[in-house]
Amino acid sequence: MRAKFHVESVTHDGHGQAVKMFAVHSGSPEDNQFSEATPSGRLEMYISNPAALGFLEPNKSYYLDFSPAAK
Repeated sequence: MRAKFHVESVTHDGHGQAVKMFAVHSGSPEDNQFSEATPSGRLEMYISNPAALGFLEPNKSYYLDFSPAAK
């Protein structure tokens, strides 16, 4: 399953960053298609891995791909 999320904010605290995202649901034909499957959603995460800091940027959209994980 694939979803499209938009970065609302990135907050740095000296040790890492908190990222807040919301599901994209309108704006283009592709976005309208996503809204049929994922009409709403929010994601918040804290990133402390130095290699991943700065990857997610405010006001940009990203695809999130979900697949089953092993137990």
